[in-house]
Amino acid sequence: MKINKILIYSLLFIINTFPLFAQQKTEKQPYLIIISLDGFRWDYQEIYHLTHFDSIAQMGVKARSIQPCFPTITFPNHYSMATGLYPDHHGIVQNKFYDPDLKLTYKIGDRKMVMDGRFYGGEPIWVTAEKQGMKTASFYWVGSEAPIKDIQPTYWKTYENKIPFIQRIDTVMNWLQLPEEKRPHLVLFYLPEPDGISHDFGPISKENKDMVTYLDSLMWIFVNKLKTLSVGNEVNVIITSDHGMSAVSDTKNIIIDDYLKPEWVQGIYGHNPTFNISANNNCIDSIYFSLKGISHLNVWKTKDVPKRFHYNSNRRIGDLVVVADSSWSISRNKDKPPYGGTHGYDNENMDMHGIFYAFGPAFKKNFKKNTFSNINLYPLMAYILRLKPSETDGKISEIRDVLK
Repeated sequence: MKINKILIYSLLFIINTFPLFAQQKTEKQPYLIIISLDGFRWDYQEIYHLTHFDSIAQMGVKARSIQPCFPTITFPNHYSMATGLYPDHHGIVQNKFYDPDLKLTYKIGDRKMVMDGRFYGGEPIWVTAEKQGMKTASFYWVGSEAPIKDIQPTYWKTYENKIPFIQRIDTVMNWLQLPEEKRPHLVLFYLPEPDGISHDFGPISKENKDMVTYLDSLMWIFVNKLKTLSVGNEVNVIITSDHGMSAVSDTKNIIIDDYLKPEWVQGIYGHNPTFNISANNNCIDSIYFSLKGISHLNVWKTKDVPKRFHYNSNRRIGDLVVVADSSWSISRNKDKPPYGGTHGYDNENMDMHGIFYAFGPAFKKNFKKNTFSNINLYPLMAYILRLKPSETDGKISEIRDVLK
């Protein structure tokens, strides 16, 4: 009798739970594309009357702005978006820095260093996805060229800036038309403008207007191409940027080398308007007090960097952090006089803020979101893709309201 009861209960358990297991096995993986337009400032839509971005906002979500991490520069912020960590915690602390443990200098133009996975801490979203059985693709996202935790996206490309933007969009569309067993469900896609143009001509210029107007049209081409795909209505899309841009001129310029003795300095890493300085032995105070009294320049010993920057513990930062006031420049002796535009300032400066637009089946429609930090993108991406996230500084609670 006991055996019969056991058999009956076992059969009932199998009958009742089989549909759940079948559903889990056949449930479709969500899709997500995240596009970064380097240096696209939060207010360009209003300044340049970008009609297609207006339409995209009505299709889904538009944030007032997205706040970058400090320093407000490209590599640290793209990797913060990918990992949900502050640069202090993921280790890409500047576009160029010295690692005292590896005894190597990382810089964005050095392919060997960029492709060395030892520099990249945390767990980028494509690693999270690949570990959990989801195929991913990256078109030039920071970190994707390196094996991180011995994992790279299923599809990735070595950076070179000769491929026309429209051809890059076509590559993304081709990825989404691969057979299901080969198709990526997470795609990260980077375009280097309007950063390049606005560095040369400034954020408020005819040249930058032409570029952002072109990007406005390009994003609408992307939207329409996506609609033609069989999976198009299943795809969630985020369009964002790593930082903004501020105008500079040679009338507001501090030449930092005029205040430093060469024997004090082991290395200076960074670019206008923010630098990290590594001091020679017993020279930290000499550098600090020499720079402290300069108008429109902020200097901190690394341990004393304001807490709101989350930038005071990683050894790669060095001994001192220097940043200019808004619209001011810091130059080296060998540098050309500042012109056009730059970024890297205090991340509370609104000129440093970027854009956030999102649409697709996961997102509310015609929803306005307040400013939020870009470290919250990782938990958002993980939530949309139904992935178990790694530990991060970001919180899904900070951005959950953009979702249906």
